[in-house]
Amino acid sequence: MPTSSASTTDAAKPAASGGVQSLERAFDLLERMADAGGEVGLSELSASSGLPLPTIHRLMRTLVACGYVRQQPNRRYALGPRLIRLGESASRLLGTWARPYLARLVEETGETANMALLDGDEIVYVAQVPSKHSMRMFTEVGRRVLPHSTGVGKALLAHTPAEEVRALLARTGMPAATEKTITTPDGFLDALVAVRETGYAVDDNEQEIGVRCLAVSVPDSPTAAAISISGPAGRVTEAATEKIVPILQEVARELSAALANTTANGGA
Repeated sequence: MPTSSASTTDAAKPAASGGVQSLERAFDLLERMADAGGEVGLSELSASSGLPLPTIHRLMRTLVACGYVRQQPNRRYALGPRLIRLGESASRLLGTWARPYLARLVEETGETANMALLDGDEIVYVAQVPSKHSMRMFTEVGRRVLPHSTGVGKALLAHTPAEEVRALLARTGMPAATEKTITTPDGFLDALVAVRETGYAVDDNEQEIGVRCLAVSVPDSPTAAAISISGPAGRVTEAATEKIVPILQEVARELSAALANTTANGGA
């Protein structure tokens, strides 16, 4: 039986990485959709990816059939619900991989250590190792918070363009969790400048009175991630900060390298 030359080419042509080109293209389109806010038109995907419209249409048809993309009534395409299960499973695994590094943070700083991701407009905590102190901070894994009142939120958004940060804040609002919460976009952008200058973020009684948090992003993480320590303000002092931040940064680099090795081994 004769086969379609286009289908044969897509399925069989190897990619530069040694993988299957059509798979690489499909995942690239999904990532471009996520970067665009989750909903795009075919022409936008063609412009950003450089792929011809017929190729994109064929790939999107397959993704729709599998449930990873859905077509909206306005003919645009949106990320589909089947991605939620994949994302939740990946988040749990990421938290599992991070736990030994968070345990080291607890060992060296004495404070509770956390890992968080930016999921849409919210921060979600995916891992925690509690402090051994009787007075310690606890954040439930899976908890979601708004970025403007957290150290991890500042760390994750520090290098995001200002107009994108303003758009996010406009969508979420900036409710005050405490009297010290930053509640204006300009104030938050100023805080992000400080993060870029110092290399770390601070939540100084902004999420909860009496609690301070220090956070850094995980460089080159496959998804935007940050790690932090949190503890009573009486222990996480300015003097303690000078000792804790270098440890945070070192552990973040080591976790980044471990995640890169996991990704590389998974693709081998």
